[in-house]
Amino acid sequence: MRNRLLPFSLCLALVAGGPLLAQVEDLQSTDVKVRKKAVQALGEKGKDRQGDTKVICDALAGVVRDPAQEIREEAVIALIKTGTADCQAGLEAATKDAAPEIQSLAVDGLVNFYSPGYVKFGWLNSVKSFGKSLKNRFRDPEPLLIDPYVKASPSTQNAIAPLITGGSSMESRANAARAAGILHARLAIPKLKEGLRAADKEIVVESIRALGKIRDTSVGPDMTFLLVNPSEDVQVAAADTLGNLRTKEAVPSLVELARSGKKDVQRSALTALAKIPDNGEEKLFLLFLNDKDDEMRAAAAEGIGRAGNESDLKLIQDSFAGEKSETARLSMAFAAVHLGDLNMVQYLVDGLDSTFHRLEARPFLVELARDPKVLAELYTPLTSGTRDQKIHLSTVIAMSGTKESIPHLERATKDPDSRVAQAAINALKNLQARVG
Repeated sequence: MRNRLLPFSLCLALVAGGPLLAQVEDLQSTDVKVRKKAVQALGEKGKDRQGDTKVICDALAGVVRDPAQEIREEAVIALIKTGTADCQAGLEAATKDAAPEIQSLAVDGLVNFYSPGYVKFGWLNSVKSFGKSLKNRFRDPEPLLIDPYVKASPSTQNAIAPLITGGSSMESRANAARAAGILHARLAIPKLKEGLRAADKEIVVESIRALGKIRDTSVGPDMTFLLVNPSEDVQVAAADTLGNLRTKEAVPSLVELARSGKKDVQRSALTALAKIPDNGEEKLFLLFLNDKDDEMRAAAAEGIGRAGNESDLKLIQDSFAGEKSETARLSMAFAAVHLGDLNMVQYLVDGLDSTFHRLEARPFLVELARDPKVLAELYTPLTSGTRDQKIHLSTVIAMSGTKESIPHLERATKDPDSRVAQAAINALKNLQARVG
């Protein structure tokens, strides 16, 4: 192994005799223990920025093809710890490893580059623990999505996409699908569509969720067949995504599921119907407005609101007055604003103070803020509201604001609360990326 060709940057490091000399030389050892120790030392130097990170990344990139799996594992961990752009090529190469744990670890490392903190270093020191955790990580949806102004490189997208159908384990395939969604990797769409027909449920569900995050509405009709899948988990995921994609072709199947006896499926189906415009199902929403289930009442209210029949405003206001569930009340407030009651905007803004309910209130405000009258109502609490209101309204305005919103966010970047200011800075970047 002493005669392997070295990258040019490493040759320069060796000639210069710099502080990385010993570790770089030890990578050529025939002793596995020596190579492993050298890789770990380079990872720590890279993490602490002790030395030229390009030299470190180039050295580690050469090790991801080491014949010993334990060395390749350590190399991927070290590349993730170093975490600079120069390390991406090594991680992309590692996605082609035959070991599923290394494939998945490399994919997570690529996600971590675009969303620092995705990889938790507490368990990263044990690759075996990471491999075991893969089997448990698909129980819940991954809410993470990189900011719109952050673009995953084509090489990263193309490294992850083939694993969705060609990974060496079911877990590594599902993990790749999840990563494609987080990175909104449009180049992975063809493979994700293949993933919809996988035999493994986790791959199907993760592919559905990823396509929902990427939000290419053209794929909606291609997944309506999943609404009759025998797995309730698949039906729920498909309904959620088809609603978010506003897929009209799904309406007949969603109506059938909304009337089924499977409560989780019913909730998702009715919520999805409520998001699809001009679905012709207002009578169905009126029927479920008095349902015993909180979430069914909430979905019904949303559907009535989006239907836009102003004569329903009194019905929604009366339902709101008698409602005890905060989830349903937020949905009814949302419907009331849709039907013309701007006084309810503040109720939704107040919902941002609730740790439990803010992720219900915020999407409602994102949708409603596309109306200039509602958007104008948000500028005052952006500067005078509570900390949580300011932080989450920054996100709302980034997603639904206009060029006229830029000065308002610019003022928020000067907020004396550093958390509010940072949220406004990020929001401003996203808004500018969106509106130009």
